[in-house]
Amino acid sequence: MNNAIDLRSDTVTLPPAEMRKAMHEAELGDDVYGEDPTVNRLQEVAAERLGKEAALFVPTGTMGNLISVITHVGRGEEALLGWESHIFVHERGNAATLGSVFLKPIPNQPDGTLKLEDIELAISPVDDHMAKTRLVCLENAFNGSVLSPEYTKQFVALAKKHNLSTHLDGARIFNSAIANNCGVQELAEGMDSVQFCFSKGLSAPAGSMIAASKEFINQARLWRKALGGGMRQVGVLAAACIYALDNMVDRLAEDHETAKVLAEKLSQCEGISINWDLQKSNMVWFNVELEGVSALEFTQALDKEGLKVLDCGPKVIRAVTHYGITKDDVELAAQIVNNVLKTLKPATSTKSLQTTK
Repeated sequence: MNNAIDLRSDTVTLPPAEMRKAMHEAELGDDVYGEDPTVNRLQEVAAERLGKEAALFVPTGTMGNLISVITHVGRGEEALLGWESHIFVHERGNAATLGSVFLKPIPNQPDGTLKLEDIELAISPVDDHMAKTRLVCLENAFNGSVLSPEYTKQFVALAKKHNLSTHLDGARIFNSAIANNCGVQELAEGMDSVQFCFSKGLSAPAGSMIAASKEFINQARLWRKALGGGMRQVGVLAAACIYALDNMVDRLAEDHETAKVLAEKLSQCEGISINWDLQKSNMVWFNVELEGVSALEFTQALDKEGLKVLDCGPKVIRAVTHYGITKDDVELAAQIVNNVLKTLKPATSTKSLQTTK
């Protein structure tokens, strides 16, 4: 349906009219030569916003994470990270296949944190038979949950104790800052590198940023070129990203509120259970608890009625609120879910997986 309510991801956001105007009016140059004034300005603003010395504009978050990992870690060395993290699960194993970096996974806790004792146990001893541990990665926000500044400080302190570098996959770090009611610098403090995305809740059409020290960014720029990420008159995108930082950050709170409304409405649907532990920002995770009905089958039925959500497991579904989605939209979305539940007429319905709120 052309007028479908699309809650699959905040990557489906479209740039607002004023952002498009900024793109049209952007001052341009050749960024590979370092001569695009709009890109240079964006990198300066982003570095300052994150509390870092420098920043590098890259096409995607996946490239930003890859560049960061292989800048920190040499061939045959290892990086520690969560076994449900985006870098480990959703980036095609690129650090291993392209950078010869061994990725050693650690269990993510339900809120996305890594137990500090698990990190310590995973650090390889000095041994000729073992890959040397160089880096530990964290993700914030994580599947709708947000990691606190307090935990981040503990994570950084542990890494420094063991002389490990740190990388933060902060694709949605501004969502986390809004949810934590803190500045984004607090979530980036102490991290040796941070990657964040403009093309999700911030609504830019493309682009991500790596923020780190000047020395690190100089090396990262070489990897960007090697990976084909050097772009020319890319100020048209950088202008959108500057607009996003200036105008689209504070409004993320609206997405969090619409997600809360959606979760409340869905919790009233017989046959749906909400994972309240992950309902901290703009994501709603819920289970369809109809016997014989998979998440994929349920999402396909919803799609036919004008609601797009994402199946993420046998029974697990994700809905993401974002710019352009209103409270009226999420109320209609919940109504569509309820109507589809009724049409499927399950033999039994259980609330066995319902978490406490």
